[in-house]
Order: sequence, then structure tokens, then C-alpha cells
Amino acid sequence: MSGRPAPPAVEVVEYTDPLCPWAWGSEPAFRALRAALAGRVRWRRVYAILFDHDDDPPPDPAAETAWYARYVAEVAAHTGAPHAVRLDRVAASSWPSSLVAKAAERQGADVAERALRRLRETVFVRGEPADTTALALAAVRGVPGLDLRRLAADAASADVLAQVTADRAEARRPVPEVLAVRDAPDGSPHPGGAKETAEGGRRYALPTLVFRAPAGYRAVPGLRPYDTYAAAVDGLCPGLLRAPAPADPTVALERYRSLTGPEVWLLTDGGRPPQDAVRVDTANGPLWLHPQEAAVHPATARTGPAGH
Repeated sequence: MSGRPAPPAVEVVEYTDPLCPWAWGSEPAFRALRAALAGRVRWRRVYAILFDHDDDPPPDPAAETAWYARYVAEVAAHTGAPHAVRLDRVAASSWPSSLVAKAAERQGADVAERALRRLRETVFVRGEPADTTALALAAVRGVPGLDLRRLAADAASADVLAQVTADRAEARRPVPEVLAVRDAPDGSPHPGGAKETAEGGRRYALPTLVFRAPAGYRAVPGLRPYDTYAAAVDGLCPGLLRAPAPADPTVALERYRSLTGPEVWLLTDGGRPPQDAVRVDTANGPLWLHPQEAAVHPATARTGPAGH
């Protein structure tokens, strides 16, 4: 025997996209769930590619942007997540941010978490989607522990392209349980039924979590509260979930580097803004940044060309 611990028998598959507003609004519940399952599951992200290369360009980009900005605001009204005061444009493609997010996984879980978070914040806080390679790399500059030159090389590699291509395909093979979803028992505005694709197939609605264990699997699509995810875990693997006590806001900010208002309420004790945090105002409440994060964050700092 090697003496190494056995890999977790439970896998959590998160179908997502860095530029999806529902996925952004689900971050508080997902952060709480990851903390409650830390070290006991394998958490794997699958990038579904919400904005694809072959999507037709809008005939009127300004009108399309105005419509999409209203849509994001409507989503944020349900989730409580921040959204940008002004959206620069509708994303041209999810591929650059997905490739960068996937490549960041090669530098460890903490780096990957923070890189993905930055990519989300670039569009939903700053209002500029990271839809080119240069913008995606600029978005993650300054993430602690991140080697930007290595990231750029990995994101451009054939291997990472193959991984994201496989992710896109996997997201278009949804489990049967999500095909017939029309309404959510909890009245969620985003029940999460599988979406039709341009190719005539179906893909997971974003976000969707699929919990897989030797005893079977559970799929939880759409926007759901933390308790719904916890119930799915308990139903599949009783006793696996170990919900941590809410953290002091300053401790939570040190860990996560950025917190939305809903995250302050869900993840910390008392729901107080962290001391010494830098407040970034949005059209739907503040984003709280660690001072070191604020110094390099796209929403607060001017950035130059990627890699410098």
C-alpha cells in the first residue's frame, strides 16, 4: 500500500460558465457548500460555453446590449448579486474566459477559485466581459500565487482546448431528470430545465450541480438555496455534509478576497461588512474587496497589457 489517502468517492459536477448571471448569483450558496464538503468530495467544474463561437452577431449591438443589461438586472433582482452600473457589451464568446479558468486549475485549487471569481467580477461588477484572451488574462492579473506567463501558455495549449471542448460536449449530455423540469417546488425563478441548443440537442441550464456517489446521483438544476443542495447531499450520502460555523467577516474576506452582500449574510456571523474592506459600489449593492485584492482588481485598478 502506498499510504496515500483514497480519492473522494463523491464527485460534485458544476456545470457553469464564467459569464452566466445565474451562476454568478449562485456563488454564495456554492461557496457555503464547498466549505461544508471540503476534503470529502471531488468538485469538478464543466464549462458549458454559454456564448459560442458560431453564435450569430446581433444586428443591432447597442439594442442587444441594452436588452441583456436589463436581463442581468432582472436576474440580480432575484439573486441579490451585484451587477454593473453599465454593461459595455454582450459577450462575444465564452471560450477565452473558459480556457483561462480551466488553465488556472493547473496551478492549484485556490488559484483556480480566485481566477474564476475574477472572471465573473469583470463582467458583473466592472461591466466588461472577458471575451478575448487579452481581457481574460488581464482579469486575473495579481491573483495570489498565479503565474501569469504559465497561465497564458496553458490557456493557448491544445491540451486545455481539448479539455474545454470535452466540457462543452459533456454539458450537452444532460441526465434525464433535468429534461422535464418546468417548475421548481420552491418557486425558483430559474427552475433549471435543460436548454435547447442550436444543434437541436439539449444542454444543462446554468448552473446545475450533479452529485455522484457509488449509491447513485442527484441533479439540482437552476437557482436553488443552500438547503436544497444540502438535502441532495444528505439524501445521497447521509452524514457527509459538515456545515462550518459562520466566520468572522474579516476572516472570510481574508479567505475569499471578495464578498458580495449575499455572501456576507450567508457566510459570516452577523452579516456585518468586513473591517478595512474596500467597498466597490454596483447597481445592486456593494462588492467588498480585501485591500490587497483592491490594489490589483479590474474594478478598482487600471491594468496594462497581459503578461507585464
